[in-house]
Amino acid sequence: MGIRIMSIRTLLAVAALAASAALHAQPPAPVSNADDVKAITQVTEEFQAAIIARDAKRLSALVLNQHILFTSPATEAFVKKSRETMDVNDDGMGGGGYSAFASSIARSKVPVQEKFYNVKITQDGHMAWVVFDYEFLADNKVTNFGIESWNMVKRDGKWKIFSVVWSTRFPD
Repeated sequence: MGIRIMSIRTLLAVAALAASAALHAQPPAPVSNADDVKAITQVTEEFQAAIIARDAKRLSALVLNQHILFTSPATEAFVKKSRETMDVNDDGMGGGGYSAFASSIARSKVPVQEKFYNVKITQDGHMAWVVFDYEFLADNKVTNFGIESWNMVKRDGKWKIFSVVWSTRFPD
């Protein structure tokens, strides 16, 4: 009888260890490779260069299409004030999107630049996420800054941006 109790205790301990290991197991890692990460990094560099060159056509080569999500959601305070004073349906998402951005870059009369810092790329097969801190400059002065996030997809062997969302903060 003493041997049988020991076996049950041992069996319970092994089962508890196995259950604990299963609970703490890591999910499979994203499917990533150095060539794709390098190509994605190149898109971030091309994006910045196209802004400096004020080249809307060059920017368009980096996005999936002109209708991508491209917005900086307004703060709760801004939406509340807008709803109280102008538009009860304001969702704070803005309306110009990518096309308005590209057009404003091309029409700018002063030098413009977007600087990226702390770029983090996560790739999983044909999808990628790029997150970074940014500063946007006009006439060599920071006009706004924040955190920016891109969703990217690989199409026809090339990485394309299909959404851009960023926070907007202003210098004091």
